[in-house]
Amino acid sequence: MKIKPHIPNLITALNVICGCFSVFFSFKAIMTGDFTLPLYFMAAAAVFDFLDGMAARLLNAYSAMGKQLDSLADMISFGLAPGAIVVALIGRTAVDVPDWLPFVGFVIPVFSAFRLAKFNIDERQTTGFLGLPTPANALFFGGLAYSYSDFFIGQPYYLIAITLIFSILLITNIPMFSLKFKNLKLKGNEIRYIFLLCAILLIIFLTTNALPAIILIYILISVLSPLFKNPH
Repeated sequence: MKIKPHIPNLITALNVICGCFSVFFSFKAIMTGDFTLPLYFMAAAAVFDFLDGMAARLLNAYSAMGKQLDSLADMISFGLAPGAIVVALIGRTAVDVPDWLPFVGFVIPVFSAFRLAKFNIDERQTTGFLGLPTPANALFFGGLAYSYSDFFIGQPYYLIAITLIFSILLITNIPMFSLKFKNLKLKGNEIRYIFLLCAILLIIFLTTNALPAIILIYILISVLSPLFKNPH
């Protein structure tokens, strides 16, 4: 049996495993209040999500099964996992809320499912995205929980508002740029280099708390980029 065609799928399987661990430690965080491992495993899943596509390109090992497997993996790591984080955060709230309120977090996997299904059948999303990509959405909430859990424990309704806004962003038709470089030239990659520069500056000033701000900058640059292409 040839191993090469299966390497991208094996990498995708690592994405799934990391997503499962992120969900597990998110629910554990309801008791511990520590959202470090949920974020770390989510970030590892994002790395494997990037690597499986790279491996498929380098090995010329594309397959219909691989495409479907990738979406199913993303549903766990970038759909269910951020939903579990929001459920855990609201579950730790320091204010009096209805018992059902934490389950609002499961809005994220529902909208993520629609986002991923739309991506699979939308031929317009070959070089960019329409709507917020699920990995960016997931890392945003992972970063919020890691860096600002104390604030949102005291302000659960702010978190719910953010959850609903970002869930809607998942299924909008707002163009979002891809971080995949076809080459390293400046021309054609201006937006990507601007984003990377902003991300580096945010990491310098905010260190480990930079992740939510980086995702917000990604959204802002995506929204504003058409203005620079069509100044008139």
